Amino acid sequence: MIDRRNALAGMAAMFGTALFAPIARAAAGQVVPISDGAASVAVFTTEQRALMTALSERVMPTTDTPGAIAAEVPQFIEKLLADWALPEDRVPIVAGLDSIEARCRADYKVAGAKASAAQHDALLTLAMNDQLPGGKAFFERFRQLVVTGYFTSEIGIMQEREYLPVPGSYDGAFPYANVNKVYSA
Repeated sequence: MIDRRNALAGMAAMFGTALFAPIARAAAGQVVPISDGAASVAVFTTEQRALMTALSERVMPTTDTPGAIAAEVPQFIEKLLADWALPEDRVPIVAGLDSIEARCRADYKVAGAKASAAQHDALLTLAMNDQLPGGKAFFERFRQLVVTGYFTSEIGIMQEREYLPVPGSYDGAFPYANVNKVYSA
């Protein structure tokens, strides 16, 4: 069965040359293999972790398949930033979360983690359009972390995509209408 470390290599092609440094290093195997489990150090404060968790679910929401939280994307992000990233790699993520938190409190008078889904979407849109301090730098990296975490998780591989460890025989005339999901192998 495919595991998260092997799936990281496939993510590099998806994002092209603008791959966030910790993901690129992990995909290239340029760091010492790390243990499974929790991050070795806390990267986020409790408030930042709660906001990051809420925002990750907005990037990959629960639909007919589980979302980012069920796929343990927040834990993946903290693990990657704690154990694979250099200290300078963490700066745009932490600064972006702080910027979103400040804007949420100013605009909506509520903590970032307690904002509604629509408010989170509006804040992420501001970041994406670089209308927050460090917004664009945060958004691009954060989106890559969420998407990578999701599609390298068991949920992403087995439920969002269709996993065939050994794909079936070649059929050059297979009707496209019969294709249900993208296959992972």
